[in-house]
Amino acid sequence: MPFSASWHTILDNAEELPSDATLFTALSRKPFRLTDVQEHRILIQYRDDDSTVPLQRDQFETLFQRVTDATGGFDLDRLPPDAEPYATVLSLHPRFELDDREGTLTESETPTGSPLVDAHDVDSESGEREEPDIPVYADALLLIDALERHDPTDLEGMETPALVNLYTFLSDVQRNANDLRQDVRGILLDRLHHDQPVSGQYGSVQRTSRRNRSLKDEDEVLDLLEDAGIDRERVTSVDVDKVDEALEVTELAESDVYELEESEYVRKAEVYEEQKASRLQGLKDQLAATDEDTEELQQEIEELEARIDELTSFDSGTSFHTKSGG
Repeated sequence: MPFSASWHTILDNAEELPSDATLFTALSRKPFRLTDVQEHRILIQYRDDDSTVPLQRDQFETLFQRVTDATGGFDLDRLPPDAEPYATVLSLHPRFELDDREGTLTESETPTGSPLVDAHDVDSESGEREEPDIPVYADALLLIDALERHDPTDLEGMETPALVNLYTFLSDVQRNANDLRQDVRGILLDRLHHDQPVSGQYGSVQRTSRRNRSLKDEDEVLDLLEDAGIDRERVTSVDVDKVDEALEVTELAESDVYELEESEYVRKAEVYEEQKASRLQGLKDQLAATDEDTEELQQEIEELEARIDELTSFDSGTSFHTKSGG
């Protein structure tokens, strides 16, 4: 494969990337973007640096030769200092496979995509924030608000109502996040193959399997074991369900047959959905007004949220009285 042809393929693919595409260095995963694509070089800029770094064509050719000459893939640890972005950009070529988990760059006969390129294209004409209509988003927003209002590193110093709110939001987020995780897992199962990890920007997943066991008919199992020389007494044990049934028709106490140990825990008793909805609407209004001159509206929202806090919180040491006339 002549380098001149490969170089122009890299340039073409680099130019096709969205302007907001984020790339990551091969080992340190330092984010950068392409600022210009020229005939003999590609200019990049790291996210936290305003200066421009040129990636020269001749350096790409050197790396190209090393990768094509390597047996079993080029080890990315052999890259010179500051050369990591060369490997990432080279992986824009469909015939070069970058495995960031194994730390190798390999010439491949099968076209591949780079796991270190996030080509998410944001619609620049639509600046409106879209809110996903799923429960975990609303609960996560409420949880973030609670974490910002109180110091989660000082739980002992938090008031009891604040702890109750925090526990409620954490419980709701956990439940709804797990529901969404199950839905995502179901779709991923159709897209993954065994022993072939798939990487995203923030992690990787792999399809695995587990074996679940359940005994066949009890008499059949006992007969088979007995024929194999195993006495029934060795594999039979007390059935908890049958013991509970026996307790109901005898005078034995539960403590006669069970070792009892009590433990205490906190359980969410009720969720005040109307108060959550009011708080959530206030947060959504704040997000929608981020880029607008809405100081008056912002003040009204804060006053409303303060009022909600006053109405929905309680103090076990506070008593309420009605005003008497006269």
